[in-house]
Amino acid sequence: MRKILEYKKKALFWATIPLIILLLLISALSKRLLDIGEGLDPSFIPTVLLDTPAPDFNLRPLPNRGAGLKTSDLQDSISIVNIWGSWCIACLAEHQLLLEISKIKEINLHGIAWRDNPEDSIEWLRSNGDPYNLVGQDPNSEAAIAFGVTGAPETFLIDQKGIIRYKHTGPLTDTIWKKTIYPIIENLQ
Repeated sequence: MRKILEYKKKALFWATIPLIILLLLISALSKRLLDIGEGLDPSFIPTVLLDTPAPDFNLRPLPNRGAGLKTSDLQDSISIVNIWGSWCIACLAEHQLLLEISKIKEINLHGIAWRDNPEDSIEWLRSNGDPYNLVGQDPNSEAAIAFGVTGAPETFLIDQKGIIRYKHTGPLTDTIWKKTIYPIIENLQ
């Protein structure tokens, strides 16, 4: 009889573990849903690089396009660094907005052609328009890793001192530009 009681206690103990795990998962998901309900963007991916100097990099230029892109190019003026690729469908979705942003003379818009064939990058810019002041090739992801890129497109706002002030993951939209990024730029000027 004692063995039966011990067996039942052990069985009950082991049966409650999945229930505890399930309750913890429900708790975590509930918190995330409450965060979304409070207006937090569920696609927001924070960066540990916020308010730190842009990482050190020196990227080769695309063929026949002038200089590449290096960390020192992100000094003395507000810069936007856009990580893109000719293979990236979402990059095409934001491209018209980047062409408009490139007309703002107080901002340097730079590109990093990430994991792309240089000839494909050049053809893509020729076909879709070239909004970038400087473009660097990043075929082996050195700069992308340094920036903590999780996918293309990603866009970084860098102040006049070379400090990262904002990161956006995914394609830029007119709303994101007007309500988030441009107000930060106005405060930096």
